[in-house]
Amino acid sequence: MPIVEYDKEKFDSGTEQFRKNPMDHIQTYQPLLFSIAYRMTGYASQAEDIVQDAYLRYQQADQAAIQSPKSYLTTIVTNLSLNYLKSAQREREEYIGIWLPEPILTSLPEGESPEEQYEQQESISLAFLVLTEIAEIIEKTPEHCRQLFHRAKSHIAEKRHRVSVSPAKQRQLTESFVAACKSGDLATLTKLLASDVTAWADGGGKVRASLSPISGQERVAKLFIIALRHRVPADNVLFLDEINGTPAILFWSDGHLNGVQTLDIRDNVIVGLYTLVNPDKLAFLQRQLESRPEPFRSSSHVLP
Repeated sequence: MPIVEYDKEKFDSGTEQFRKNPMDHIQTYQPLLFSIAYRMTGYASQAEDIVQDAYLRYQQADQAAIQSPKSYLTTIVTNLSLNYLKSAQREREEYIGIWLPEPILTSLPEGESPEEQYEQQESISLAFLVLTEIAEIIEKTPEHCRQLFHRAKSHIAEKRHRVSVSPAKQRQLTESFVAACKSGDLATLTKLLASDVTAWADGGGKVRASLSPISGQERVAKLFIIALRHRVPADNVLFLDEINGTPAILFWSDGHLNGVQTLDIRDNVIVGLYTLVNPDKLAFLQRQLESRPEPFRSSSHVLP
């Protein structure tokens, strides 16, 4: 999967211009700042608010005392994100069931895509966000923080050495997964799953979902056969799209997004499934979809 990085020379060369008129250069720094806030909080809507707050604070600061607008802004965004995590800690602890980050669409047309704007696809993947658990850092020692950082770096390094799965192959695996679930073909479905596959679901206590992860080929396969055959309402249309840089199944009915299921595909098998049905966390993605002329760009996105 391609890695999209921000242009460091462009950022540094624009420093003086940004200092003179920061609001003219918001788009230069916005992708980097959003990426930091989103990775730390797991909420796209909150990340947008944090970035806007950072710009307001920059405008109110003594411009002459700021040597590097980029460093100044990234520091503000990091501190605001940490403050948010501290204030939201009790809410996170009391959250019902599994907590998954808010999904974002990464398949918009060129020039509008978060894939290009939000620094790196892999750094906003659901798997990466769940792994890092930035919230842990708040109450941990420096040594523990270094361990978490090392674990995250190891995860990225491991990911870069895995066998690349082409978009066409990802689509084929996703379509095969849905077809096997709908037909109840346990043998075929099991072959599509890694031996240690794990499924997570986030309903936030508002929609029925498993309260703990479920692991193992047979258990996960049976779970999704039951879910897609018996629990998904008949009027739901399933669409294929890309969420957080990974293949995803979107459940859509009557102009409303009801759920998102992302697939973590590695070495041509599915190693993780993340199902998000908490309506509060689907609002940002719903707005992204509605910003298109049509929520789904063509009938080729419809899964049979």
